Amino acid sequence: MLPILSCRMTGASAPWATMKNAIRNLPVLLAGLVLGGLLSLTHGVSAEKKEPAGALPLEDLRAFSEVLEKIKRDYVEAVDDKTLIASAIRGMLTGLDPHSTYLDPDEYKDLRVGTTGEFGGLGIEVSMEDGFVKVVTPIDDTPAARAGVKAGDLIIRLDDTPVKGMTLNEAVKLMRGKPGTTITLTIMREGLEQPLKIAIERDVIKVKSVKSRLLEPGYGYVRITQFQSPTDDNLREGIDQLKSQSGGELKGMVLDLRNNPGGVLNGAVAVADAFLEKGVIVSTRGRGNEAEMKFNAKPADILKGAPIVVLVNGGSASASEIVAGALQDHRRAVVLGSKTFGKGSVQTILPMDNGAALKLTTARYYTPSGRSIQAEGITPDIALEALKFEKVDEGVEALKESDLSRHLSNGTAPKPAKKPEGKDAKDAKDAKDGKEAKEKPGNLAREDYPVYAALTLLKGLSILKAPQD
Repeated sequence: MLPILSCRMTGASAPWATMKNAIRNLPVLLAGLVLGGLLSLTHGVSAEKKEPAGALPLEDLRAFSEVLEKIKRDYVEAVDDKTLIASAIRGMLTGLDPHSTYLDPDEYKDLRVGTTGEFGGLGIEVSMEDGFVKVVTPIDDTPAARAGVKAGDLIIRLDDTPVKGMTLNEAVKLMRGKPGTTITLTIMREGLEQPLKIAIERDVIKVKSVKSRLLEPGYGYVRITQFQSPTDDNLREGIDQLKSQSGGELKGMVLDLRNNPGGVLNGAVAVADAFLEKGVIVSTRGRGNEAEMKFNAKPADILKGAPIVVLVNGGSASASEIVAGALQDHRRAVVLGSKTFGKGSVQTILPMDNGAALKLTTARYYTPSGRSIQAEGITPDIALEALKFEKVDEGVEALKESDLSRHLSNGTAPKPAKKPEGKDAKDAKDAKDGKEAKEKPGNLAREDYPVYAALTLLKGLSILKAPQD
């Protein structure tokens, strides 16, 4: 059995459904890991399924045969039948939608190897747009991210080779390579008048899907970079650690799904289920019965109802949209950020007898309320665009009551604590200064303003939720 993420292939007669979040053709992480775009649906297609009956369009087939003959006879260079037929098949699928495509035996092999192996790459998920390679998202802690590649960048050259006229697969092959080798990307970026050249050294990409830390005591932060089979387990381990660091429970949590390109469907369902007690998480609908699926939540909310803020942006796609949509529809979380990518279709991998395969769109997926987000995306509850934090100099600090001479005492204020002396005093001061520098709100705001905004919102929600004395 050949694994493609969590999808299993048992033979040409038993395809398994997958979902992907990339925009065009084959999803790629240029790390050799095809993770971001494939969402597996763990059900098989019955071998007894009957295809809809219909007469073959003989006139159209005659026209096809005539075109094939004329190309072979009159084209400026000789073209073999295999190449012409493969191109015709690709054209047939390309005319359906951006995600349906033909994978020749080599491309199909790359797809299978890419989901299980590791090889040199850049760490970006890409698509095609207007003949150029578009960066859907750079993956955290990869050469591309460290070099400054951003979501939305258009790659127009790979070293000295123009991208215009290439297929996505051809561009991907050029970007992959031996770790330690360098490739220069020429990029057009919104807001810049001149192309930007970025040299990137290829590396073996190992993506950590879950990262967690405390923002403040009681308030946790979890970032999911993509959805893998172990993501749910890693999420629960991270939250358990945050709980332990906060004395047992969390008052609230930020779930960061920005620039998350997707991943394994089961991983996304499990993550959403971790915060829900009941109800539908996601459903799929297509023409065949095998495309009709529904995933329901099981009891047990790992946060016991503590408020959640989900961060999203235009790079949040596919599986991340499933999670954001499920938590939003069930009013379990506030979604903060900008509208998501809008990848809401299901692709099925259909192996062929010649070793090739078809990747065919077979269904759409729907949020619990029945929304199809295909080409629409998830609209956040609170819109927040990317902002830069700057401290404003207000001049002389305003005078306060406590600054006035002979001011009236509070009357209930506790007595000041006895100040430590000597070395203990220095140690206490150093500890205090370090703590204040770490916890100063402005530091987080400058580092990542959306996270700061999410934390501020969480504090407000937790205050309202806290029991009254």
